[in-house]
Amino acid sequence: MKKMKIFPKTFFYTSGLMLFIVGIAHLLLYVFTKPEWLVISVSPNDELSLNTSLNVADYVTQTVLKALPLSLLCCVVISIACSFVFSRRITVPIKQIGAVTEQMARMEKDAACKISSKDEIGVLADNINHLYQSLLSVIESLEIEKRRVSESERSKADFLRAASHELKTPVTALNATLENMILGVGKYKDYDTYLPECREMTGRLSDMIHDILETSKAGMSAENEEAVETDLSEMLSSLCEPYMLIAGARGISFCLELPDSFEAVLPSQMFGKAAANILANAVAYTEPGRTVSVYFDGCDIIIENECVPIPEEALRHIFEPFYRPDFARNRDKGGNGLGLYIVDALLKTMNISYSFRPMEEPQGMRFVIHL
Repeated sequence: MKKMKIFPKTFFYTSGLMLFIVGIAHLLLYVFTKPEWLVISVSPNDELSLNTSLNVADYVTQTVLKALPLSLLCCVVISIACSFVFSRRITVPIKQIGAVTEQMARMEKDAACKISSKDEIGVLADNINHLYQSLLSVIESLEIEKRRVSESERSKADFLRAASHELKTPVTALNATLENMILGVGKYKDYDTYLPECREMTGRLSDMIHDILETSKAGMSAENEEAVETDLSEMLSSLCEPYMLIAGARGISFCLELPDSFEAVLPSQMFGKAAANILANAVAYTEPGRTVSVYFDGCDIIIENECVPIPEEALRHIFEPFYRPDFARNRDKGGNGLGLYIVDALLKTMNISYSFRPMEEPQGMRFVIHL
């Protein structure tokens, strides 16, 4: 009995109970129908007195006994029918819940218990639905976090490979120069000329290592910094001051148009660092006589610089670490290739979207930060 399914078990339990009640009722009916004498008499005040006894018990008993089989059969049929309806009414929703939970075990996203009753079974179905939706949400969040961690680890590995490659070239050059100086090969005997060059190489290496370390800490710092309400107009005005001086010294026009106030909630230090890198990049790649513009367009911050537009092929790699387009391979002019990589890392950490596209009139590049 313990291994039977719920429908036959419920059916046998209910039908057995009802048949037991029917049997008890008919047994009591039979027991209480026992022989009795019926006496009919006339009042003794009458002259004529008639005493008659009629035994009707046999007649009643026989009638009841004749009706018992038919009554018992009807009660049995009704009991079985009622037990079937009751059992089906109780077990069908439970079987539906069981079938749906099997679908949920297979992680079918559209699985749901469609039971509209308001009783305990309906409450159970609603609880299962809520639990499954919560489980799906948690699994989706874990998948997103897993992809994010995987992408982060892949980005770190790519960054380390690129950093190793970038450091290898100047270290090799420095080592070769020092070795030639030690051996006294040709022009390298002139220590007064090549010792300052070696010192300059070590300085560039030191700066590059510092930039690499700062870049590696940028994402972690952004995650730890709390978002606060910041006046971006005031922040950008302060950030643009040194770049306006640099632009003026190079003969570059710097156009700054900001509203009186623009409040936003974000990690101010990290956002300022990202904006500073964009401004530095814009000034560095603008030729004398051209213009750098910084202004708001609704909730967008736009930084434009007039220059030769970056080709589409180069744009696909422009945010990669240590990437420099063919026209900016010189480290003295093209930087170390970490500026836009830092911008990309910081803005993504802050969940701020952006775009960097060429503009046609005037020709140049436009960086848009979507707040």
